[in-house]
Amino acid sequence: MSVLDLKRKANQIRQDIITMLVSAKSGHPGGSLSATDIVAALYFHEMKVKAEDPQWADRDRFVLSKGHAAPVLYAALAEKGFFPKEELLGLRHTGRMLQGHPDMKRIPGVDMSTGSLGQGLSAANGMALAGKLNKKDYRVYVLMGDGEMGEGQIWEAAMAAAHYKLDNVTAILDNNGLQIDGPTEQVMSTSPLLDKWKAFGWHVVEVDGHDIESLLAAFEEAKATKGKPTLLLAKTIKGKGVSFMENQVGWHGNAPSAEQGEQALSELREEASHLG
Repeated sequence: MSVLDLKRKANQIRQDIITMLVSAKSGHPGGSLSATDIVAALYFHEMKVKAEDPQWADRDRFVLSKGHAAPVLYAALAEKGFFPKEELLGLRHTGRMLQGHPDMKRIPGVDMSTGSLGQGLSAANGMALAGKLNKKDYRVYVLMGDGEMGEGQIWEAAMAAAHYKLDNVTAILDNNGLQIDGPTEQVMSTSPLLDKWKAFGWHVVEVDGHDIESLLAAFEEAKATKGKPTLLLAKTIKGKGVSFMENQVGWHGNAPSAEQGEQALSELREEASHLG
């Protein structure tokens, strides 16, 4: 898929995120929108997956460690054909498939149930170790939030991945600078992130998390790196694509009203028109 087509996919996913959150009247727009370009690049260019066979043994795996950003994953899976897009309107509704955090037992295409922050990298390590033991060439991708960097388990998993030379793991850090209680540097400073991850034995690539071409190049660099795992330190904007949400901590976990949703969709449709 071309870079332009990937930008179009990202725009559509953003529109679907807004639509489903308005329907749900709850959810997390900020961190879903900041991760959209990353997820679009993964699912529509980088990862080997089969919507018609979600449990395909040789598929690449994806772990959404920041599980509250489930809307971006659900929108991508629906766009990819894992389930009908109509399901998106059932987000967080009682008795429906798509709940507030991903459930691997109920949702086709979800490789790991997540929601308790800090655990995703450990799960990804297990998948990667299994791949090496079974002589499989699949890769494991894990998307983490920068607020998660305050969780001790992340750093234990970082040590383990380097120790076992898990070069089939690519972690992406959605570095949007904000978490539920405010700026990450004020809540719990984890700087300097690049130096920390390098010190833990990782190959680190700094990347603009909204630049599709740069993301694709970074994924290629990760695949070419042998003997150690790779972290993509992706600089992003919380609420990316919706003017009144961008860099606003209040949109971490608040759904837009119907009126706000229409304003957001109007902006995204305008962007889509420029993409052709």
